[in-house]
Amino acid sequence: MRAWSDVAADLVAVAAGRAPADTVIRNGAWVNVHSREVIPHTDIAIKAGRFAYCGADASHCIGPDTRIIDAGGRYMIPGLCDGHMHIESGMLTVTEFARAVIPHGTTSMFVDPHEVANVLGLRGVRLMHDEAMAQPINVYVQMPSCAPSAPGLETTGFEISPEDVAEAMAWPNIIGLGEMMNFPGVVNGDPKMLAEIAATQMAGKTVGGHYASPDLGPAFSAYVAGGPADDHEGTREEDAIARVRQGMRAMLRLGSAWYDVESQITAVTEKGLDPRSFILCTDDCHSGTLVNDGHMNRVVRHAIACGCDPLIALQMATINTATHFGLEREIGSITPGRRADMILTSDLRSLPIETVIARGEVVAKDGDILCDRPDFRWPEDSRGTVNMKADLTAEAFDIAAPSGRNSVRARVIGMVENQAPTKALEADLPVVDGLVGMDRAKDVCQIALVERHRATGGVVNAFVSGFGYDVDCAVASTVAHDSHHMIVIGTNKADMAIAANTLRRVGGGIVVIKDGKEIALVELPIAGLMSDAPARDVAAAADRMVAAMAECGCTLNNAYMQHSLLALVVIPELRISDLGLVDVTKFERTDLIVG
Repeated sequence: MRAWSDVAADLVAVAAGRAPADTVIRNGAWVNVHSREVIPHTDIAIKAGRFAYCGADASHCIGPDTRIIDAGGRYMIPGLCDGHMHIESGMLTVTEFARAVIPHGTTSMFVDPHEVANVLGLRGVRLMHDEAMAQPINVYVQMPSCAPSAPGLETTGFEISPEDVAEAMAWPNIIGLGEMMNFPGVVNGDPKMLAEIAATQMAGKTVGGHYASPDLGPAFSAYVAGGPADDHEGTREEDAIARVRQGMRAMLRLGSAWYDVESQITAVTEKGLDPRSFILCTDDCHSGTLVNDGHMNRVVRHAIACGCDPLIALQMATINTATHFGLEREIGSITPGRRADMILTSDLRSLPIETVIARGEVVAKDGDILCDRPDFRWPEDSRGTVNMKADLTAEAFDIAAPSGRNSVRARVIGMVENQAPTKALEADLPVVDGLVGMDRAKDVCQIALVERHRATGGVVNAFVSGFGYDVDCAVASTVAHDSHHMIVIGTNKADMAIAANTLRRVGGGIVVIKDGKEIALVELPIAGLMSDAPARDVAAAADRMVAAMAECGCTLNNAYMQHSLLALVVIPELRISDLGLVDVTKFERTDLIVG
């Protein structure tokens, strides 16, 4: 994409009528997100991938070679922006993710590749950065801030340092610092965290936030004082209000499993807060959601269904996001000088995405993508990253009971449907032959974290409740935010071993085993996180995986997303890591057996 300064004279000449536009879109209803109004009977002229003229009549911009698009009275809205997201959660490369979301009207994404950073380090971030720059839409990259997310509580494949952050700030497509998940570190003045934030602010870029705590007292104020400028971890109305009152942007997310818009948007729709400080985002969407349900168009529709005025919802997915990242002169609106990213739609509430224009080119129409696939390939050494010492046996998942006990009281990770936090539960469990058993009748099965970066052979075992598995089965995944070891959940240890060994063999992904047989497999060969197969193929495999989990008795909505976050030791209350069970309310390891 050519810089504005390179084409400014051309834009001026077209707007003044001294030179012809490349494209003119006629007779549309201009959705102006600056003034929050719809202006009918508007023409838009485009030159060199940017808007040149927006007004009642663009006849003076039309030359013999100008392409004319008749909007037919349809609404012309800015291309949608996702203010916070992780490409890897789609199980796709940047290229395939972009090709999945372009037909849904997403033309700008702000991506934090901290999943790849945990597995491949700074080099992985650079590969993601370079692939992002090859896309036909705007894919801005935030430099990951926390690998590990909580030092001392997990071991990652690579660590990110303040020196890495400072280096990345000079890369051309780095827009800021990724979510600062180590919020206790910021609150306590950790020099490493503050150095990363300082390097970002000295570069004049935006610091992403992640405050996963209900405490809105002095600790929250300390976090804001430390520099993070936004936060997407709110789940309550008071969370959204507190963030904007302290000068942050409240990012309201609707991902595949995170439904946090409805509970927070009332801060605008009922409390009447200024919507300029609110941004819509997805955070995590798997490929099935992208292919079957949509992307940012899905989030905007949901916000409208929750009572938000359609024009305000569109502002939250366009100009608010652009302004937050200092890009309102580049993207986020249909106004002269900005990148020509636009959607034609016949209805502002149901938001059918009928035509998508990015950088002045029609890139999708009626759900079909029309642009070419960029020529980018991940290198071979980004594959084969599941490093296990050897195949596991069922005995690797044994949990020894204290001597002489017939039963124990154990800590159990409790799932919370449609939210990222878990509950710290306890359950009385039987002891048989000196080993602590599961309790399928009470929906308590086993969870294990298998180390997969350094082939240590380490396996940490614990218990989890809420998935509803009621047959002999196991589900394993090498997507295990954020350290991305391997999480195995099962009701049967032999099946757990089969699941883990299957992922070792294929180089990463997700597998479902039932009664000793593989019934679903999603192969993710790149860093054990992503596939470079087309999104529809990956989505089909993911759909089979979701159906297989249900076949095993699982009733949770998008249970795989919940599964993949069980090692995220910065979100309360109870998590598992390669170092043991973690109490995230205290940020310390805790014993599995109570008392």
